[in-house]
Amino acid sequence: MMNKMIVANLANRPVRSVISIAAIALEVALILLIVGFSIGLLNDSRSRQAGIGADVIVLPPGASNIVGLTSAPMPVKIGEIIAKQPHVAVVSPVLMQVSTSGGHLQNIFGIDLHSFEALHRFTYLKGGTFQRDNVILVDDIYANGNHAKVGDTVNLLNQNFRICGIVTHGQGARIFLQLSKLQELNGATGRATAFYIKADDPANTDAVLGEIKSIPHMETYGVHSMSEYLSMLTPDNIPMLSTFIRIVIGISVTIGFIVIFQAMYAAVMERTREIGILKSLGASRFYIIDAILRETALLAVGGIIVGILISFATSATIEKRTTLPVDITSAWIIRAVVISIIGSLAGAIYPAFKAAQKDPIDALAYE
Repeated sequence: MMNKMIVANLANRPVRSVISIAAIALEVALILLIVGFSIGLLNDSRSRQAGIGADVIVLPPGASNIVGLTSAPMPVKIGEIIAKQPHVAVVSPVLMQVSTSGGHLQNIFGIDLHSFEALHRFTYLKGGTFQRDNVILVDDIYANGNHAKVGDTVNLLNQNFRICGIVTHGQGARIFLQLSKLQELNGATGRATAFYIKADDPANTDAVLGEIKSIPHMETYGVHSMSEYLSMLTPDNIPMLSTFIRIVIGISVTIGFIVIFQAMYAAVMERTREIGILKSLGASRFYIIDAILRETALLAVGGIIVGILISFATSATIEKRTTLPVDITSAWIIRAVVISIIGSLAGAIYPAFKAAQKDPIDALAYE
C-alpha cells in the first residue's frame, strides 16, 4: 500500500521527479567519468610503460612519476656510462614531449630506433620504419582515433610530418619521432628525458640497479626497476590526483544533497494536509519518515541507473572519437552507488523529520 502511494506521489509531480533523478544521475556520471578518466590515463600509462620491455628506468633528479611530464635535463652521455656496467645489455635514451596538436593530448617519444627496438621490437601493421627525419610512427589506436593512414601528413610541434608506419599499441607512446629530430625541435640536443635499460638477464635486475647507483653523481637520479616504477603509478602516488578525486566526489555529493533536500522539503510543504490525514488515521512518526525516505530511495535508484547508463555511453563515445581511455571499474560503480544513496538520504532526513513532527490538527487546518 505504501509503495503504491509513493509511486503515485512521484507520478503526480513528474517534473520534480525528473529533475531529482537527473541531479542524481549527474552526480553518478560526474564521479564515474572523471574518476574513470583519471584512472584510465594512469592505467594506460602503466600498461604502455610495461610494454616497452625494459627492466630498469632512469629518470632525472626530482622527476615526476608520470613520464612525459618531465623535462629533459639528462645528457645522453650518461647512457654511455650506464651501458659499460657489467650486467647491462641495452640502454635506450628517450626524449619525451607532451603535445596538444589537433586538440588532443599526446605523449610523443623521440627514440633511437635501434636501441629502442632492442628492448622490444615494434610490430608493424602497415608501412615501415624511419627513412627520413621528417617522418613519424604512430600506433594503431592513434591511427584509428584520428582516421590516419600511412602517407598522411600530421602537424606536430608546429611542423609537418608524414606517417611512415603504423605499429601495435602498448610501447610507451602513441607517436614516435627520431630522437635527433625531437632534440632539435625542443632545443635539447644531446639530452634525454629517461633511459630504459635491459639487463643481460632479468634475474640480474637488482645487480643492474646497484651498478647504476654506484656510478658517481647518480645517487640523486631516479633509478627504479620497472616493477617498482609501475607499482608507483597509483592515484595515491600521483601529486594532487587523490585530492582532485575527493574534490570531484565532494562537488557531486553536494549537488545531489541540495537537489534532493529542495525537492523533498517542497514535497513535504505541499503535502501538509495529506500528512495530517495520515496522522489522524493513526500513522506514526516512523511511518511518515519511512514514506519520505522510501520515496527518496526510489528517486536515487532511478538516478543511479540513468547515471551509470550515461557514463558508459559517454565513455564509449570518448574512446571512439579520441585516443583517451576511460576506465569505469565495478569498484567505483559500487562507490558511486553508495555515495549517491547516502547523499540522497542525508538530503531527505530533515524534510522527513519535519513532516513527522507536524501536528495533525494544524496539518488538517492548513490551506
